[in-house]
Parts: sequence; structure tokens; C-alpha cells
Amino acid sequence: MATPLGWSQGGSGSVCLAFDQLRDVIESQEELIHQLRNVEEKAAHAKTKALLAKEEEKLQFALGEVEVLSKQLEKEKLAFEKALSSVKSRALQETSKKDQLITKCNEIESHIIKQEDILNGKENEIKELQQVISQQKQIFRNHVSDYRIQKQQENYMAQVLDQKHKKASGMRQARSHQRPREK
Repeated sequence: MATPLGWSQGGSGSVCLAFDQLRDVIESQEELIHQLRNVEEKAAHAKTKALLAKEEEKLQFALGEVEVLSKQLEKEKLAFEKALSSVKSRALQETSKKDQLITKCNEIESHIIKQEDILNGKENEIKELQQVISQQKQIFRNHVSDYRIQKQQENYMAQVLDQKHKKASGMRQARSHQRPREK
């Protein structure tokens, strides 16, 4: 049997040693590749999780603002209704004060409209944030799916390599047991 280039003719022991060393190098490289993939996946997961937390924090802040504005708007509506009632009763009694009070009511109404516009803007912001959170969740689901597929591929490759290794080991053992017959 011809000796491969770079191998000594020390017999099957040298070939096995070289093959074992080569196999050890391949296994250590596969382990390193596996570790690098795990680091990349963890980093991507942490980034997605941080973005999700940030968007949830924004949502909570916006919800708090909406609650404060809603309470303020309710107080202003009550004040407006009270003022309007007062204006109507005084309008019957005092014609001269009527115009001044109506003007004041119009200002309050204008302020309420502005507050409602702000509230509508905050509600739209909440909807946008909810969409961002939904998108982030979908991205996370996609990462998890990609990770599962990658794990299946790695398991398949490990099985193929293991089968090749077992097959190669079996062939070496079969050769080492065969001896030439003497006549």
C-alpha cells in the first residue's frame, strides 16, 4: 500500500495516529464553530429583547401620559359644563356679561379641542408602539425558528460525520484483522 504524502511508513499505527489527530482537529473546529454560533444567537436575542423592553417602556410612558391627560380632560370638561350652566343662567339676567362669558367658554372649548387632539395623537403613538412590539415579537419568533432549523442541520451534520467516522473505523479494523495466508 502506498504511503500518503507527509506520512511515514511506520505501519498502520502512524496512519491511525495521523487520522486521530486530524479527527481531533476537525472536532475542535466544529466545537469552535458551534460556540461562535451560540454567541451570535445570544447577542441577537439580547438585542431583540432590549429593543422590545425599550418599546414597552415607551408604551408604558405613553399610557401614563394618556391617563393623566384623560383625567385632566375630564376635570376640564366638568369645569366647562359648570361654567356653561352658569353662563346660561346669568345670560337671562345680565345681557352685558353674556358676551364675556361666552368668550370664556369658547376659549375653554378651544383648549378642550387641543387637549383632545393631543389625546388622539397619544392614542396614535400607542398604536404605532403596539405595531413595533408586534413586529419585534415576529422577529423574535423568526430568530427562534431559524435557530431550530440550524440546530437540526447541525445535528444532521454531526450524525453524518459520526457515521463516516464509524464507517472509517470499521474499515480500519477490518483491514487490520485480515492477514495474508501462507501457502
